[in-house]
Amino acid sequence: MVPDYDLAPSVEADTPEQLKALAHPLRSLILDLVLERAATVTELSIALDRPKSSVAYHVDVLVDTGLLAVVRTRQVRAIEERLYGRTGRTIVVGDTAMPEGVVRQNFLAEAQAEAAVTEPGHMRSTMRHARISEGRAEEFFARVVELAQDFTALPREGDVVFGFVAAVYPTDHPVLPEPSRRPTLVPDSIPSGSARTTSSCSGRARSRTSATGSGSSRTPGWRQRSPATRC
Repeated sequence: MVPDYDLAPSVEADTPEQLKALAHPLRSLILDLVLERAATVTELSIALDRPKSSVAYHVDVLVDTGLLAVVRTRQVRAIEERLYGRTGRTIVVGDTAMPEGVVRQNFLAEAQAEAAVTEPGHMRSTMRHARISEGRAEEFFARVVELAQDFTALPREGDVVFGFVAAVYPTDHPVLPEPSRRPTLVPDSIPSGSARTTSSCSGRARSRTSATGSGSSRTPGWRQRSPATRC
């Protein structure tokens, strides 16, 4: 099970203190690391290659804001070590106005910066557009969040950390006009066996023949003269 401790499905981050705590890149890394397993300040400082005192300070900030908590302890010689974990598997940042001087996290920009060091051919990505309602977009993104949770719960193996980012957002992408009604073809009298030529959408010719009295079993209407007239 990932992580190796119990935690709530989600936790709200909507106070100025919580938003400030999340805005610091080092604290975001701490929260990300303990999503794999609970860790001590010493382990975090090794992973982040930062002084233990600096990491301890940022851990305390996250604990004070309710985003991090002591999930268990262990005895190492005469010292009791604390292992820290997140308070929620997903941290939900609401629409609360950001405190002055704090910039809302842009996950797409962070992913782009991380991917800049990726070797060509090692990134899997896709991009799509769909003209849908706001409600449908919310429903779809809820499924994306479930997929992201599945990603973080995958068994840990290998020595490469992969990233996953997803977003659903409104755009100014062009939209096709509503389809116009096709003109109704009015049957007319054409002598049996005769044909008239008209222009096709590709500029080549098509023929229209009468199905009556011609001995043909074809369905009345347009037929293609040759495969080259397909459009």
